[in-house]
Amino acid sequence: MIRLIFIFLLFPNLVFAGSMKLIGEKGKLAEVDKTIKIKMYDNYFIPKTINIKRGETVKFVVYNYGDLVHEFNIATKKMHLEHQKEMMKMIEHGILLGNRIDKVKMKKVSKKDHSMSHKHSNSILLEPNKSGEIIWKFSTDVVLEAACNVPGHYEAGMISKINSI
Repeated sequence: MIRLIFIFLLFPNLVFAGSMKLIGEKGKLAEVDKTIKIKMYDNYFIPKTINIKRGETVKFVVYNYGDLVHEFNIATKKMHLEHQKEMMKMIEHGILLGNRIDKVKMKKVSKKDHSMSHKHSNSILLEPNKSGEIIWKFSTDVVLEAACNVPGHYEAGMISKINSI
């Protein structure tokens, strides 16, 4: 038991890495089946519903048209609730500043706490008027949603349902 606790203290993201397989996996550009454009506004996404097929690899092209920093994160509801704790820590450390990301502070803080680097293959964090891409392979049938986990945004309804058809 002590060894197990020691391993989790040394590698706190080990649990998260294992849970990533639960929701799918990072996709490859050469295997993209379709592209979906995501528009992020302050506290909502367009589209509100995303239809995918199991085994499908999707390239999400994400645009932040809002005035605030937003995240597009593919996960289960439980994973979103856990990730929101990391996002709150980013605010507490002065990394997320409403309409911008302090990338210098992010780099410094992430040397001690790797979760503060926000480098997850299922997620992208964007400042206003910025865009980015995620390529994701939907290899499971688990119930997923895309959400913004910046504190208060999920609660305000910044969620898109992901339907497996």
